[in-house]
Amino acid sequence: MASVGIGLIGTGFMGKCHALAYGAVRAVFGDVPTPRLELLCEMPRDKAEAMADQFGFARVTDDWQNVVSDPAVDIVCITTPNKLHAQIAIAALEAGKHVHCEKPMALTLEDAEAMAAAARGSAGKTIVGYNYIRNPAFQHVRKLIEEGAIGRPIHFRGFVDEDYQADPDLPWTWRATKAEAGLGALGDLGCHMISMAVELMGKVRSVIGDVRTVHATRPSAEDGMHRPVENEDIASAILEFDNGVQGVFSTSRSAWGRKNYMAVEVHGTQGMICFDQERMNELRLYQNSGGNTQGFRTILTGPSHDPYGHFVPAPGHQLGFNDLKTIEAASFLRAIADKADAYPSFADALHFERVIHAIAASYGNRISI
Repeated sequence: MASVGIGLIGTGFMGKCHALAYGAVRAVFGDVPTPRLELLCEMPRDKAEAMADQFGFARVTDDWQNVVSDPAVDIVCITTPNKLHAQIAIAALEAGKHVHCEKPMALTLEDAEAMAAAARGSAGKTIVGYNYIRNPAFQHVRKLIEEGAIGRPIHFRGFVDEDYQADPDLPWTWRATKAEAGLGALGDLGCHMISMAVELMGKVRSVIGDVRTVHATRPSAEDGMHRPVENEDIASAILEFDNGVQGVFSTSRSAWGRKNYMAVEVHGTQGMICFDQERMNELRLYQNSGGNTQGFRTILTGPSHDPYGHFVPAPGHQLGFNDLKTIEAASFLRAIADKADAYPSFADALHFERVIHAIAASYGNRISI
């Protein structure tokens, strides 16, 4: 497969991230099909033209259906608001396209299940944008656990916090509505931590969850009137994994000072591992080896932590957020070329959706003391 045509729908934060990733992936890895930036979709059309010029796309449209039907497009990248994911993804799969969809999969669990069903009936490959699990430092955490560096895992702790909704005076947006955004902190942030938890510990068997809306209303930017916030600002849960290990999970979009606090601790019978995405190029390892110099060891990522070396040949020079999407794009291109399944596919990511929706649904099933 010499080249692959890319169609991008949406040019916001993650749209630009996809454009950068597919624009760089061949230069970084070399062993993947060459992406052709074929068609960009945005509204209005003059914005589409400006962004296509900036991102390097050959053509533009203001109708996503043109991307799905275009014969030169092989991969449809969906970086739209959440409410459009299911409709676009299912149409693209029915047209035989490969689909690279940002998380969460959809507004509702039913829509996510429909997307997974469409993928099962399509020749197209699918992947969902859980790029944090691509971090070489995080993958080294997984490797150390598998190698027994901390003994048998006995407890998982995962926290993902940001402060983009901490200020009560921030204007109301579509992210506050179930019809536009679906879940709140769980769908925007928490699903990332679930993908990380599953990567390290395996699938989740059961949850006990709780959710809170911190700011019940927000002022409208149009008229200053307060509109209701329909989804959660904070969610917490106790998890049980299929292997019997217990986990603790918490996410907040109202945590002052946190920008991308995505922190993992895995406790084992012989030590523990800590990782925090805000310090994404390092991890901390504690091994119960005895002696009076015992303590945490900081491991800084470098070329020995694949695929770091594809970006830079020297340790300590650091990777960034957009590099993780480039790693993700490479894995998808290889899966397409090899006619193999990508990870996480719609089938895989459906499990993450089931977990976050179960946390939201379990709220209210409490025992009063």
